[in-house]
Amino acid sequence: MAASVRVFVSHLSGVAVFDPNGDRVGRVRDVVAMLRVGARPPRVLGLVVEVVSRRVIFLPMTRVTGVESGQVVTTGVVNMRRFEQRPTETLVLGELLDRRVRLVATGDEVTVLDVSITQLHARREWEIDKVFVRRGKGGALRRKGETLTVEWSAVSGFSLEEHGQGAASLLATFEQLRPADLASVLHHLSPKRRAEVAAALDDDRLADVLEELPEDDQIEILGKLKEERAADVLEAMDPDDAADLLSELPEEDKERLLTLMQPGDAADVRRLLAYEERTAGGLMTTEPIVLRPDATVADALARVRNPDLSPALAAQVYVCRPPDETPTGKYLGTVHFQRLLRDPPFTLVGSITDTDLRPLPPDTPLPAVTSYLATYNMVAAPVVDAGGSLLGAVTVDDVLDHLLPDDWRETELHQGALGMSAMEETDASGGTNEPGEARDGK
Repeated sequence: MAASVRVFVSHLSGVAVFDPNGDRVGRVRDVVAMLRVGARPPRVLGLVVEVVSRRVIFLPMTRVTGVESGQVVTTGVVNMRRFEQRPTETLVLGELLDRRVRLVATGDEVTVLDVSITQLHARREWEIDKVFVRRGKGGALRRKGETLTVEWSAVSGFSLEEHGQGAASLLATFEQLRPADLASVLHHLSPKRRAEVAAALDDDRLADVLEELPEDDQIEILGKLKEERAADVLEAMDPDDAADLLSELPEEDKERLLTLMQPGDAADVRRLLAYEERTAGGLMTTEPIVLRPDATVADALARVRNPDLSPALAAQVYVCRPPDETPTGKYLGTVHFQRLLRDPPFTLVGSITDTDLRPLPPDTPLPAVTSYLATYNMVAAPVVDAGGSLLGAVTVDDVLDHLLPDDWRETELHQGALGMSAMEETDASGGTNEPGEARDGK
């Protein structure tokens, strides 16, 4: 690799990692560095790489043979142990971006937008060499917002813990991530940084991310938000997810947040909280697609196209008498998406409704819900009360959430499922590194 290689770390975010055979190992999520005494540039230790099932591992820079053409190439020897950040290590994207530091020459305060890493001459080691910053209010002759690239040694303040650190540059780097992937990034940040990033996300984006986080992270983040904003975020969440989260809070906190929510949103969540957790009523969402029988296929397809709907909810519509908000009038049946595609746009949904498939009572236990979906090859099922009103719909993704282990968001699939049971970083002689060697003897 040429000695002149220099890469800004924001350009590494999400970049694919390949082995020498061209097989993809995963994607880069962050860069691990070790700050050093004085003005010496930090040494880059390696990359945090997300592999199958959102597990994150550590890839030492000594295993990196190429960083070019929008990809990272490794030696093919990968340690599949889960990455755990050590006290002496710094996550470049997660912890350095958005820091406020000072220019040594002028004392001006600047904000870190990016940093670049470069490979040392004739060696396989890398270090941070330059910092891309935006000048703050300091400097009377400088206009606010001026950006410049300086040497690492030209700035000071990285070694100090910062309170109230922003997150704009970090979020810009991860802007294109899906909520589940951004949730994985947040989960591996420090609690301080996690709170700062959560505070910078808008309500809808934070709601989507919270739904993908482990329970402990959800409670931690919600607890650090101002109560009014916490209520706004809960309103933006799917009612069933909001109910699951609130059910884990102390009764006093739960009631206070419900009181701050909009009455309509709070009413949906309260209804869900009234059911046992592992029943159809506790699992359902109260916002399925509900249509009156005189609606047309064109009306139904317009509702299905809503990009905010999950694929499972968009798979079918539920035909009911007015009112068409849950709990509805009399439930009449369902129309599957495929049937909507086979009939003319002017067809009334009441004329193509499937009335043969029985709905689920709200007290149906989880095993029976699972059997129902499997028996009828459904991705969602209607939940109807004793009076015949539609209460909501249970979707397969919510069922899976409750079938998997409680900590499934934090743990990887079994090694055998990954096909990597033999990849504990076996070297050419068949040996395996001990955990202490995972940072190349650092």
